[in-house]
Amino acid sequence: MSEKKVGIALGGGGTRGFAHLGVLKALEEKGINIDVVSGTSAGAIVGSLIASGKTSDEAYRLMKKNKLTDFAKIKMPVNGFMSLERMGEKLREMLSSLNFSDLKLPFYTSVTNILTGKLEYISDGNVVKAVQASSSIPIIFSPVEINGQLYVDGGLLDNVPVKPLVDKCDIIIAVEIMPLEKVEKVEKITDIAERIFHISVKSLNEEKLKICDYAIRIRDLEGFNILDSSHADEIYKIGYNYAKNMDIKI
Repeated sequence: MSEKKVGIALGGGGTRGFAHLGVLKALEEKGINIDVVSGTSAGAIVGSLIASGKTSDEAYRLMKKNKLTDFAKIKMPVNGFMSLERMGEKLREMLSSLNFSDLKLPFYTSVTNILTGKLEYISDGNVVKAVQASSSIPIIFSPVEINGQLYVDGGLLDNVPVKPLVDKCDIIIAVEIMPLEKVEKVEKITDIAERIFHISVKSLNEEKLKICDYAIRIRDLEGFNILDSSHADEIYKIGYNYAKNMDIKI
């Protein structure tokens, strides 16, 4: 068995995050063990579960139980149409560790500080708060306060957080689940906010590709709404088949 330390960066993409679990399942079947995890938004949710010691199957079962309405709470639109307070409650139930220091694997999540305008990677303190912040799509969800700072989705500045894995891993795998496709129309204000966010997301680029040993860019996810969890099984299978058919050797 290889002694090389393997890190995986899981990109954001809303409910397309079920593809991450398919990818992780395929990697498990290839005998590839993950040693360090980083994630943004949906990738942060999946990453936190994996870092807490859950298998891909366990994480999939836990996530599939919940719909967006289980994670999000509609509220008066002051700084967002919904809050992710319920996500915090659900994550506290699902995670065996609530602090980064108690996780079984090193875990990093990217967030955007809207007060400073800068990207940050959180790897200590409260895991639940950090994952909530990383998942808070601007306008749709309220910002999350941590230590007096306000944070939103890390995907604005780094949707596939490869950087935290550099110098910590021998092999880096990146998983991108948010290809930008054309749409025919946008109607509701939440659709417009989602589309603007989708366009603005900073994902894998040539510079990051040079750093990664393997880049899993799943293009077959076009057409799946990032807020619709009704296609979890199909999305999972796309991720699984894509990674299964890749020649990944560690």
